[in-house]
Amino acid sequence: MSIRPFRNIKRKKTKVINVGKVKIGGNNPISVQSMTNTLTTDIKATINQINEIHSEGADLVRVSCPDEASTKALKEITKHIDLPLVADIHFHYKRAIEAAENGASCLRINPGNIGDKKKINEVIKAAKNNNCSIRVGVNAGSLEKDILDKFREPCPEALVESAIRNIKILEDQDFFNLKVSVKSSDVFLSIEAYRQLSEATNYPLHLGITEAGSFISGSVKSSVGVGSLLLDGIGDTLRISLSDDPVKEVKIGNEILKSLNLRKRGVQIISCPSCARQGFEVIDTIKILEQKLSHIKTPITLSIIGCVVNGPGEAAMTDIGITGGRNGNNMLYLSGVQTEKVLTEDMITRVVNEVEKKVSELENN
Repeated sequence: MSIRPFRNIKRKKTKVINVGKVKIGGNNPISVQSMTNTLTTDIKATINQINEIHSEGADLVRVSCPDEASTKALKEITKHIDLPLVADIHFHYKRAIEAAENGASCLRINPGNIGDKKKINEVIKAAKNNNCSIRVGVNAGSLEKDILDKFREPCPEALVESAIRNIKILEDQDFFNLKVSVKSSDVFLSIEAYRQLSEATNYPLHLGITEAGSFISGSVKSSVGVGSLLLDGIGDTLRISLSDDPVKEVKIGNEILKSLNLRKRGVQIISCPSCARQGFEVIDTIKILEQKLSHIKTPITLSIIGCVVNGPGEAAMTDIGITGGRNGNNMLYLSGVQTEKVLTEDMITRVVNEVEKKVSELENN
């Protein structure tokens, strides 16, 4: 049993590209990525963080490559990770070439910032020779001077013009294994830029609100911006940019997709905000259950409601449910059916056991 959406989101059908073993675009799942904040030259720390990011449910990971030592480190890093690596390149064309040759599955660049045509062609040649895709990454904070002069300030039209210009640079060299982003820290600017870009190109789009801020404010801004675009059917991959642990970026990205029924992974908990009617401490219970069930990857729904006002209705739509009762007697629901009363002191252990039992059944069927 699972919650059924009132409507399904109709995604725009984009071109399918390969980023390592992950397919982006078309009908493929919307991928989630994050970026390491370790020094890439600290190989051990970078590998550990990438594996933590992967464990949280990331499909791709990006690392910064500001110098030759960083790009050379990719060769060893890629031996110890199991997801495609995106090399973040800004200006120096040699870093892009080195990254492609040392195991990167994608280069995040602005071709227009690389320099003359000869340098751009060398980067494209390295990408082709190493089966490496490219993300054209347009940012409101680093638009080309002539485009800024034309529009006087970052605006949706400016971001889209920059993106189309950079796409054409790659297409003119017969390179088409690319995705595109037009990011801004302004939610409204980002949304409109992506909407216009979606009309202008068929390449897969990488979504994000750049420099979104701290965990709370950044998560809210990203949920509004990225969520609005996803509801429009726009977007093939995403990153939530937070001034926080990269693992949290993945968690928020997955939660946004889960809330829109675009991704099914792990335990989806439906819980009440708690009030004077609650039969047990809902807030504390949820915190404990999230921790104890964090290892679950199989999609499963769980409702934890403190009283009988909305509890039975929510439990009817989830795999497992608990509704708070009087004197510590709470009702357990399995597959929407009222099953038996469970004492508050036994409730968390019972719920965890029922979730793991249900997961085992689903995995064996």
